[in-house]
Amino acid sequence: MHVVLSIGGSAINPKGEPDLDFLKSMAQIIKKSKNKFGILTGGGSLARVHARAARALGASEYEADAIAITSTRQNAQLMIAALTAAGVKTLNRVVADFEDAKEPAKENKAAVMGGTIPGITTDTDAVLLAEAIGAERLVNISNVEAIYDSDPRHNPGAKRFKKLTYDELNKLAAESDKRTAGTHFVFDMLACKLIARSKIESHFVSGKNRKDMENAIEGKKHSGTVVKS
Repeated sequence: MHVVLSIGGSAINPKGEPDLDFLKSMAQIIKKSKNKFGILTGGGSLARVHARAARALGASEYEADAIAITSTRQNAQLMIAALTAAGVKTLNRVVADFEDAKEPAKENKAAVMGGTIPGITTDTDAVLLAEAIGAERLVNISNVEAIYDSDPRHNPGAKRFKKLTYDELNKLAAESDKRTAGTHFVFDMLACKLIARSKIESHFVSGKNRKDMENAIEGKKHSGTVVKS
């Protein structure tokens, strides 16, 4: 089975610099699994800092997006380095686009890419990657342990969801989608529509919980959120 991992920059560099323990742990989880993987890395705080700086210098939103995308590709290179060090058969370069991902995803244990074009979030990129390689499962790994109806970091009373339908997820995403580089979504609205059209089972877990990541990848029970019909 092919599984796509959408790994948020918040999991890769949670404090503004790479979390080597997370990268090594992620590589070991992938090595242990019998699945094949398409991996999409986000930019996280690095992307937000660069996007803000670009705007402060007078850059357009398109230009801010383009600068943020470079951060996602840097994180992709770090993921490749971790996988290679763990002995995982991996394409030794960042995949350029979705067509470019098809053959490497078949021939390797893992193929890794970052963001693609301005205006498209890495959430959406991850779902498009899943569609391109025929993945049956998508696992979103971030610094939040599940999907909530509002940001739990700012609202202690936020409602946590164990299961959601595609329609329910779409509603939540629509309420928080601002479509600007580096902003926080429950999961990007366009990405939600895409997983619904292709009926891709999607799991949302925290990068701090290794057991949840392992179980989500294998389609087993975990403490995060599962989205399906």
